[in-house]
Amino acid sequence: MVRKRRITLTSDPSIDAEVDLNFGENGYFLRARLNVSLPGVDRSIAEAIVEEAHTMCPYAKAVRGNIDVLTTLV
Repeated sequence: MVRKRRITLTSDPSIDAEVDLNFGENGYFLRARLNVSLPGVDRSIAEAIVEEAHTMCPYAKAVRGNIDVLTTLV
């Protein structure tokens, strides 16, 4: 996504993943929070990159509909 948009990153991107094991009416379930940092990238472009990456990511595809995932640009 960054390469496709011809964006040069000034420093390394990072993702901080937090996964919670919760208990609800139907038993246990997982919830994940992905805090993404793309230093030096305009916020609106970074948000678009994060959203596109989430739709293409094989892990996101594998858990879609099974795990609540909240992706936040920090």
